Amino acid sequence: MNSRKILFNLLAKPGKIMAKKQKYQFEYLINVSPSMLYQYLTSPSALAQWFADDVVFRGGNYVFIWGDTREKAKMARQKKNERVRFQWLDADGNETEYFTEFRIMVDDLTDDVSLLVTDFSDDGEEETQLLWENMIEDLRHILGVH
Repeated sequence: MNSRKILFNLLAKPGKIMAKKQKYQFEYLINVSPSMLYQYLTSPSALAQWFADDVVFRGGNYVFIWGDTREKAKMARQKKNERVRFQWLDADGNETEYFTEFRIMVDDLTDDVSLLVTDFSDDGEEETQLLWENMIEDLRHILGVH
């Protein structure tokens, strides 16, 4: 099962009680240039290659599509080649307390490039980490990094 299907299954569990989500951070080594990585974190067409089934930029907001599920977010913070934060919106278009943030970090000594992911989930750390590992593996494959 690919990471997009896993994410869809996590988001679309019928009858799931929406508990307060926990904040998680995961770091992944992705040795590509920060500018190339940044493109895959901000461009709707690039995000659709690894993060969602489709991503549409409409009315200043991003619409992330997984199967029949659509989630809206706005880009709340960005610094070119360093970070981007998607603030998730509710059905009325209001900001929620939840976000997904990507920070590109370059090690001063080795020049290794890492991606720090901050996300919220009510599925537990192990399931959330597995989800992100699968998506990051897709991203590495697209970027030609292993």
